[in-house]
Amino acid sequence: MRRYKVPVTTAADGSATAYTPRIAGKLHSIQYVKDGSNGFADGVDFTITAEVTGESVLAKSDVNASAVFYPRAPTHSQVGAANLYASGGTAVSDKIGLASDRIKIVVASGGNAKVGVFHVLVDE
Repeated sequence: MRRYKVPVTTAADGSATAYTPRIAGKLHSIQYVKDGSNGFADGVDFTITAEVTGESVLAKSDVNASAVFYPRAPTHSQVGAANLYASGGTAVSDKIGLASDRIKIVVASGGNAKVGVFHVLVDE
């Protein structure tokens, strides 16, 4: 497993965009660490995607404190039908695969010149 640490500092309007280095593996988790008194404002929003494909990885609104997320994607059969645990049941999910791609972190409503850190853990 490998950790990619991505510090993010917002602009005056509370927005920021940051990237991990190129990643090859399956996404295990994303940890957001609020940076003490200079951390993002309460109510910060994150939109996290794969850069090359735009695949959604995580979208969170109104975050107030440090948090850990384990994003997963729904799986499908060979004909494109959703895999379910039982007929009409819960979707089967799996880790999100990345191949020579960067994770794009977009922050909104983070406050003026505020700091947050994202730790991205990947099974390589």
